Amino acid sequence: MGRSDPSSAPPPQRRSAPWADTLFSFLAHAAAWLTLALLAGIIASLVVGAAPAIREYGLSFLWRTDWDPVQNQYGGLVMIYGTLMTSLIALVIAVPVSFGIALFLTELSPSWLKRPLGIAVELLAAVPSIVYGMWGLLVFGPILATYVQQPLQSLLGDVPYVGALVSGPPVGIGLLSAGIILAIMIIPFIASVMRDVFEVTPPMLKESAYGLGSTTWEVVYKVVLPYTKTGVIGGIMLGLGRALGETMAVTFVIGNMNQLNSLSLFEAANSITSALANEFAEAGEGLHQASLIYLGLVLFFITFVVLSFSKLLLLRLKKNEGSRT
Repeated sequence: MGRSDPSSAPPPQRRSAPWADTLFSFLAHAAAWLTLALLAGIIASLVVGAAPAIREYGLSFLWRTDWDPVQNQYGGLVMIYGTLMTSLIALVIAVPVSFGIALFLTELSPSWLKRPLGIAVELLAAVPSIVYGMWGLLVFGPILATYVQQPLQSLLGDVPYVGALVSGPPVGIGLLSAGIILAIMIIPFIASVMRDVFEVTPPMLKESAYGLGSTTWEVVYKVVLPYTKTGVIGGIMLGLGRALGETMAVTFVIGNMNQLNSLSLFEAANSITSALANEFAEAGEGLHQASLIYLGLVLFFITFVVLSFSKLLLLRLKKNEGSRT
């Protein structure tokens, strides 16, 4: 009996029915379009709700400092400044700390400590934001006022320009307190992402660098960071987005004062999310409610700009990497 020709064998039958592929494709497309529709709906609702304030103030709302519901006069500069300043302070503190945590976990930590410490860092992300706010108001705020603000005021209070940065009543609430609490909240996110991207660096690259006599810092700076810089930037932007949108923790410790009398880091201030949380429930229909919705639209725009900038930066980095290869 001759052997059968493999080329003459019938083609394998498809296991799935044609309607299953069609249904899966329809559901996938529907999910994508639903996401875009929800985004468009949110933007449209914000624009419609903020329309009275947009007609009344236009873009001047962004640099007006008065916020007086009694006189029905509103401006968003104080809240915008507070949001950006607290987020900036949080990033300045959180990024170096997160980098150090990720570096220790991936390069320096003993094996018995690596897993428990990594779990402990991730558990910080599970703490509710209101708990951070209560801890910041009742515990951290008094410590900051007693052991940081008062000594700084005694040391730098009479120094021109520098003294203005530490002025204000020593009560432990303000921009710096809110920024530090935000930094503690976003450290787990940034550190976890940095640790994960550091671990994907091929061991051969690091071992080759060590074999050439490189120190741990040289391996991280010249091998790990260039290989994982897109992931590192993505983690930082994730933390920034978390800081921009945080509400309850900031509301507890920022002071909720609509003032911009000085540039002190210890002065009570306000943020967009805090203003919305404190006033939206009591705001009546009209210019007050429309101004609050306008603030929400501004926060949406700020977040969109930050995410778009991060995407463009990541695309540019990938493009540069592709051109080098």
